[in-house]
Amino acid sequence: MNDRAVELLEQYEVEVLRTRKGRGSILCDTDRGCLILKEYAGNAEKIELQDRLLKAVAQRGTVSVEAIVPTREGGLLVKDQDGTAYVLKTWQDGRECSIYDKSECREAVSLLAQLHECMELPGDTLGLPAAFSPEKEYEKHNREIRRVRKYLHQKGQKQSFEISLQSACDYFLEQAEEVTRQWKEYCAERKPSPAGEGTVAFCHGDYQYHNILLGSKGWFLVNFEKCLPDDPVRDLYLLLRKLLEKGNWSVSLGTELLETYKRQRPVAAGSWIDLYYRLAYPEKFWKIANFYFNSGKAWIPGRNQEKLEKLVSQEKEKQNFLDEVFRNVEYIRINK
Repeated sequence: MNDRAVELLEQYEVEVLRTRKGRGSILCDTDRGCLILKEYAGNAEKIELQDRLLKAVAQRGTVSVEAIVPTREGGLLVKDQDGTAYVLKTWQDGRECSIYDKSECREAVSLLAQLHECMELPGDTLGLPAAFSPEKEYEKHNREIRRVRKYLHQKGQKQSFEISLQSACDYFLEQAEEVTRQWKEYCAERKPSPAGEGTVAFCHGDYQYHNILLGSKGWFLVNFEKCLPDDPVRDLYLLLRKLLEKGNWSVSLGTELLETYKRQRPVAAGSWIDLYYRLAYPEKFWKIANFYFNSGKAWIPGRNQEKLEKLVSQEKEKQNFLDEVFRNVEYIRINK
């Protein structure tokens, strides 16, 4: 964050008392409370959509979320001399949700259910982006895994991580392709919702403990930049995967968290199937393989090896979790 960005605050109707550096941001103590100035990489249409969603959540008043502070002219972004865009948002000092505290994990899931009750826009809203397509995303990931496998097969001398990655490729690629095939079959069976009718559900897009803060005024949700139209279980999947990886895919923990969500917001049969396929797809392996392929290979961090070893060692527990928690998925598919 460039200190020159502080000058951009003059474009806002706020009195800045002092500033301090945050993680890639500037925290501002002002006459309107604590605000945060951050770089913004998206376009004007995306931040307008984000602003509309945040206002919809705020109107319901059930969950505390960040708000975008407009400039004196009513704009949502400001730019410095280099053309870099910045956004000013409300902020609340606090700590991240603890992934090691089960009660806070339940609270995070409960907050998510409340958030999803508010994250909707009318179906006929102009300029709505296309809904996210998991099958297209999975097909893209599969191509990237195949690319890594081919590269490793052709590579001569390999480091220990590359040997481990190559030995795991066939198993996880076969798993990825099978999940993609089943997902595509399921999508072909579903009837599409009529365009322009009802409401369109949106997701936070990056709902994980880094963006769930606990301060003196309670819980506060931040960083909605990745919001997008998709089934709300997208957020539930991301949070669950993060927590279950830490908890070694505990069936009891996963069941407790899912029940916490469903008590406040029932999960439709189609969404339950959706959640199953998202969890079943080996996204963590794709992340490890793709990160390796797109990084410098002269020196491979030891952390890469640790992540891969943990993923492989947890695979049995993950499959047991899917079998135990989602044993009724096939019945639901047939009878839906």
